[in-house]
Amino acid sequence: MLNSGVSADVLQPYVDSLWPAAQSMFGADALSQVAAQVAAATGDAVNSIAVQIQTLASAEQFAAASGLTMSNVTVSVGLVDVLYLGIKLGIYPCLIFMGVGAMTDFGPLIANPKSLLLGAAAQFGIFGTYMGARLLAATGLVDFTQKQSAAIAIIGGADGPTAIFLSSKLAPNLMGAIAVSAYSYMALVPLIQPPIMRLLTTKKERVIKRKPARAVSQNEKIMFPIVGLLLTCFVVPSALPLLGMLFFGNLLRESGVTTRLAKTASNALNDIIVMLLGLTVGASTQASEFLTFDTLKIFFLGAMAFIIASMSGVLFVKVFNLFLPKGKKINPLIGNAGVSAVPMSARISNNIGLEYDSSNYLLMHAMGPNVAGVIGSAVAAGILLGFLM
Repeated sequence: MLNSGVSADVLQPYVDSLWPAAQSMFGADALSQVAAQVAAATGDAVNSIAVQIQTLASAEQFAAASGLTMSNVTVSVGLVDVLYLGIKLGIYPCLIFMGVGAMTDFGPLIANPKSLLLGAAAQFGIFGTYMGARLLAATGLVDFTQKQSAAIAIIGGADGPTAIFLSSKLAPNLMGAIAVSAYSYMALVPLIQPPIMRLLTTKKERVIKRKPARAVSQNEKIMFPIVGLLLTCFVVPSALPLLGMLFFGNLLRESGVTTRLAKTASNALNDIIVMLLGLTVGASTQASEFLTFDTLKIFFLGAMAFIIASMSGVLFVKVFNLFLPKGKKINPLIGNAGVSAVPMSARISNNIGLEYDSSNYLLMHAMGPNVAGVIGSAVAAGILLGFLM
């Protein structure tokens, strides 16, 4: 029940009442041995409530199989405990992805499939930070586990719902700090990315112009989420909860026959879910977990992840241009849009481009890697989830 979202404070009376009954039925020594085995398997302290709950669950299952009842104690949960199930079960992030899909036009990505490479390149910030966190842990500078390192690294994707989804699975005790860090760096995109873009590009590169993208047919837009869903099922099934809802929401938008549902998913429903998400994450963030030195480490690693992601997108375009003919080169300013801060990163690309050439509009070119970044961050989360769960 603790893993289902019911808080420890609510469950403590349940444990206090049921533990003596279990000791009476099975013996104190036998119960202590089971608790020791659970603690060894989970890494938690023997006297922690998580271990006690799991031990009692095992005892109840054995008693039920024997036709016995240990106690008639019930647990009364509050409103926030019920709402928190949306976080623990991954419901809220998935519903937000449905809303994002319902408001996203994948046309720029379909018109220029190479944008997928830019979105993939920006995800190096996630995996680079994960490897960096593991190296720091090996040197003793941080004490984050593999799962915690992965949950922190996902901040580099600049995708709040994905960060919450992954941290709720891999590091629920750090979810509050990770969520605050992820949304903070998303809001700081206009401050963080422009200096990186200017540093890594030359004036000549900043004025590269591209021809307008081709027109995308409605049939292509309808087929894209269907094909994307099938590919997700076969390639990264662990990312299906997020990407499946993203493509479903996009299909609502592009099908042309569910306009009302698409508007609801992208507006009213999305707003409600965002409110519930903020409420439950905030209510579950305890001072004992948030006001620690580890939170500063999370913010530092999150900043590194976001900076590396922005840099890797720009640098990838510069390297990619070495293999492209003169008239087909890509403006490196759109490389920063590979992170999934939609549409903020694409607007930054456009604004920086206009600073150096008032007729060079990069917005639609940058939207391709920007929406690819949404897919890329979810794929990265799915890969980490598949390997570490």
